[in-house]
Amino acid sequence: MTGWRRSFPRFCHRATVIRSATAGAAAMAALLTGCGTLPGADGNAAGAGDQAPLTVMTWAPSGTKGTNMAGMPAMAEAYARWVNAKGGIAGHRLHVLTCNERNESVAAARCAQKAVAAHAVAVVGSYSRQGRSFMGPLEAAGIPYIGGYGVSSEEFDSPLSYPVNGGQAALLAGNGRQLAAECKRVSLVRPDTIQGDQMPPILNSGLATGGRSPAHDIRAPENATDYTGAAQSALDEVGADPEFYGTAEFGARAKGACVTATLGEHTDTFFDSFRRLQEDNPKVQMASVLGSVNQTLVDRTGGKSSPLEGALVTGWYPDARDRRWGPMRDVITEHAFNDNRIDPADAGVQTTWIAYTVLRVMVEQVTEDGQDVTARSLQQALDRGDRAVDTGGLTPKLRWRYDDMLAVQSFPRIVNAMVTYQVVRDGRLVATHSGFADLAKTLEKPRRDA
Repeated sequence: MTGWRRSFPRFCHRATVIRSATAGAAAMAALLTGCGTLPGADGNAAGAGDQAPLTVMTWAPSGTKGTNMAGMPAMAEAYARWVNAKGGIAGHRLHVLTCNERNESVAAARCAQKAVAAHAVAVVGSYSRQGRSFMGPLEAAGIPYIGGYGVSSEEFDSPLSYPVNGGQAALLAGNGRQLAAECKRVSLVRPDTIQGDQMPPILNSGLATGGRSPAHDIRAPENATDYTGAAQSALDEVGADPEFYGTAEFGARAKGACVTATLGEHTDTFFDSFRRLQEDNPKVQMASVLGSVNQTLVDRTGGKSSPLEGALVTGWYPDARDRRWGPMRDVITEHAFNDNRIDPADAGVQTTWIAYTVLRVMVEQVTEDGQDVTARSLQQALDRGDRAVDTGGLTPKLRWRYDDMLAVQSFPRIVNAMVTYQVVRDGRLVATHSGFADLAKTLEKPRRDA
């Protein structure tokens, strides 16, 4: 967890800062001494409002052997610097605490306990698969969980969770629907974990919309350094049209054969193993979901020469070059220019930006209602949904009223089932269709109560 950093300029001594009972006198003192408060990593800034400061927390794993999302807390800190430089949120200076949950249940629980101890009004834009560990402490303290990444089932079940996307469920169902358009046979390579066990039926629901058979389920170790065995199994299951073998077309794309992999940060290791096998087999269509594949991975694996060239990818949001990401990019440029943890094309960074947009709108609403901003008042504002949150077109407008929630088995808190379809073309992730694809009917129960 990060602490407060002193915001006094290096050339100032604390003794020279004149404490005053009024804001005007404090401002005059700063002018006389040349020691005004400057923006710092904690989000302090000159011009921040005189309302009570708001403490929130953002957590994510960092420096682990599994999935790492250091860009999410870094984006949260940049957001705080930006919003505080503009006077805070409705006059409230934003204080962001961060925590490394290390992909471990004990560490995740400790992060939640630190948020409780710090009297955080919300946990915002965070990543953790340890929902059973962190959600209990938050629920006991009444702290809302706004905009989690969507990788734990508790995020779509807890009444204090307010997801901004459809999580893995929307991505997988969308990927299945994306592949149904051209795949006769599909292999799904996924982690051999409890979370991974939920993936096949969801992907299959999307394939079914196109009249396709269920995917072949290929379990793989979550943190392997080589996936040759899983890659070979995936190829064996989808096969290849016999017409390609022993002909001049050997090496061309095998008609109707597709392999999609959702192994998180280790998806690149899988596709490296997959690429080596493809040198001696008919090429099959590759696919994945955003988070397992992103622009950084494509760049790192060769750009236009990447084995991911031509891969189909399902995402939650518009592609990274879309103009709607302009405000986020401006904040990163102005307030996190030298922070290489932040990749504006990363789905985690994007989710954190959207989650803090939700926080800002809700704090403004509570303040306008004349209430103190607390965890309880934020929760009530989110539940009432008096104001839909406009994210600038990055998602549909968001509300979490009962009527806004979809009847999705095991994921009752989903309010946004929109996805985007992308493809790696000339080394860039680009949209294949304009706008969003709505997965609500694919994800919902056959009948929904009126």
